Amino acid sequence: MNLQDLREREFPVTVDTVYLDHAAVAPWPRRCAAAISRFADDNVRAGAACYPQWLEVEAQTRRLACQLLGVSDPDDIALVKNTSEGLSMIAHGLACRPGDNIVIPSGEFPSNRIPWQSLQPRGVELRIVDPAAGESLESALCGACDENTQLLSVSSVQYASGYRMDLETLGEFCRANHILFCVDAIQSLGACRLDALRCQADFVVADGHKWLLAPEGLAIFYSTPAARDRLELHEFGWHMTARPRDFSSPDWQISASARRFECGSPNMLGIHGLHASLSLLLEIGIERIERQVLANSGLLLQRLALMPAAEVVTDPRPGHHAGIVSFRHRQVTSDRLQQYLLQQRIRCSARAGCLRLSPHFYNSGAELETVLNLILKAEFSLAR
Repeated sequence: MNLQDLREREFPVTVDTVYLDHAAVAPWPRRCAAAISRFADDNVRAGAACYPQWLEVEAQTRRLACQLLGVSDPDDIALVKNTSEGLSMIAHGLACRPGDNIVIPSGEFPSNRIPWQSLQPRGVELRIVDPAAGESLESALCGACDENTQLLSVSSVQYASGYRMDLETLGEFCRANHILFCVDAIQSLGACRLDALRCQADFVVADGHKWLLAPEGLAIFYSTPAARDRLELHEFGWHMTARPRDFSSPDWQISASARRFECGSPNMLGIHGLHASLSLLLEIGIERIERQVLANSGLLLQRLALMPAAEVVTDPRPGHHAGIVSFRHRQVTSDRLQQYLLQQRIRCSARAGCLRLSPHFYNSGAELETVLNLILKAEFSLAR
């Protein structure tokens, strides 16, 4: 598959925009929009007559999610509203007692902080970890855990700094110490390989609207059978039962599968969009996508490091960054630099005092050179 041909065919946003904001909200590929259009047309013409076909698309979406996560059983995949919902289900499903604790890194997006903070009225301590000088973040996280730690939750890639976590090291530690391991994968899934079995994750949650190139409002939620059996449910409805089509029976049981987290009717519109985008990513191959994403972020890191006006925040070491590159300009505020680039039709974000660039696999070297040249000239251009 030729990436240049695919770029022209699937990403019309590239005609007049350099889109380096996949860590925020990504543009859809054409096939995603086409799938949603077909779904809408089915509804207009036939209403629910196509529901059996829609259910097959739903089933295929779970199977594609399995491929992306390196797992085999679609019963381990739930399709929930967003990352925050998935993490909240975990937080309030845990049988935590006063004196228990949850461990997370500092600098997490609120989705991976607020659900755990909400447990504090129950006497559950949230430990937010900063590494000491010379210490790795992973070792600091492991060192913050003790016999009362119920769960360690991390972003696979931190949203502001772009730091890529060593998930295998953390997963091995958690398994050896009987601690649940939760991964918020929204900033890596679709851009980089994530093997849920290899990193021994109990839970992986990722919304579709960033690197997965899909609509907002639908997230992949993976759980192992043992881990989900430890969660108490707080949402109930027909869809999360063992026999969801048995509408008249007064007796019901919770589904053994991850569908127990889906209390009501599925988001079929979002499912059709996510299915199409996942099919694109898997056709290209996540290994190939990761190579290109790392080549793009590597180029940005290398060139920004040579600019006297740029203070690079993202860790440039191999294995410690993914698609996000964050830096500070020494003469221009990040908000002002972002607005300047937006005026040049460069999509990017300002986060935590930094300018954040997040190119995907389809971004070209020529686009990155254009952005780098604008950053190089920003101080002089904005001084006029």
